[in-house]
Amino acid sequence: MPYDSAMPHHLELRGRESLVVSGVEDVERFDETGIVMETSAGTLVITGDGLHIGQLSLDGGELHVDGRIDSLSYEEEGRGGGGFFRRLFG
Repeated sequence: MPYDSAMPHHLELRGRESLVVSGVEDVERFDETGIVMETSAGTLVITGDGLHIGQLSLDGGELHVDGRIDSLSYEEEGRGGGGFFRRLFG
């Protein structure tokens, strides 16, 4: 997926407890150990513990996450077998 500059994508991580993501187009799945979202830069997967979506504005494309954040990764499209999503959400 090419980067869509029409909706800027930024990540702001404060420590490991607070994350602000802009350029969010859709939240596909979430629970206290993982959040999967579509952004203007591709599919972003956040893993951690006690994750909580504190604020979500799809109109503005911004999402706030609180909790212990362990990793942020972008899922490559076109990988067979479901890749990381299948392992994360089985």
